[in-house]
Amino acid sequence: MKTLALYILLLFSIIACKENYSPKPFEYFRIDLPEKKYTYFDTNACFYSFQYPVYSRIEPYTNENNKAKDTCWINIFFPDFKATIHITYHKLHNNLYKYIEECHMLAYKHDIKADAINETLYIDTLNKIYGMVYEIKGNAASPVQFYLTDSVKHFVRGSLYFNVKPNKDSLAPVIEFIKQDIKKLIETFKWK
Repeated sequence: MKTLALYILLLFSIIACKENYSPKPFEYFRIDLPEKKYTYFDTNACFYSFQYPVYSRIEPYTNENNKAKDTCWINIFFPDFKATIHITYHKLHNNLYKYIEECHMLAYKHDIKADAINETLYIDTLNKIYGMVYEIKGNAASPVQFYLTDSVKHFVRGSLYFNVKPNKDSLAPVIEFIKQDIKKLIETFKWK
């Protein structure tokens, strides 16, 4: 009888001391962002030049067989963020509309996962650079895409991708950081 009373007393003690459980919020790793510094991408093989961050590196674009597609198709790789800006180049032959529509279609392909898609027109009449920047909000695979053209001879398209599962909350600081680099790329872009 004494052991039964002891067990009942122990049970009531455990129940009385129990706190309300509330789960801890999910936390993300702290991301140390590097200082903004830029260098020039300028090669005789391509019809354009621009500034890109020193904490990234230029790599040739390769297809499935690891063969270079075109010397002016490049990737700007950010190893610390597992991110890549894919840059493609096309020489125009009275087909500007086709490439603009293709860019629009590729940006709006992310509409399924996107909360919103903001379009910003870019015009630099002095350097004959015209384009559009698509900012894709939400858990989309590509949060930023853009195109630049001189409307006559050249067309460049860029798209930012991460090599991780899209999560707008955890990637937000990195996306904002790389968006500044994309803005610098566009503002320093020149045709040759």
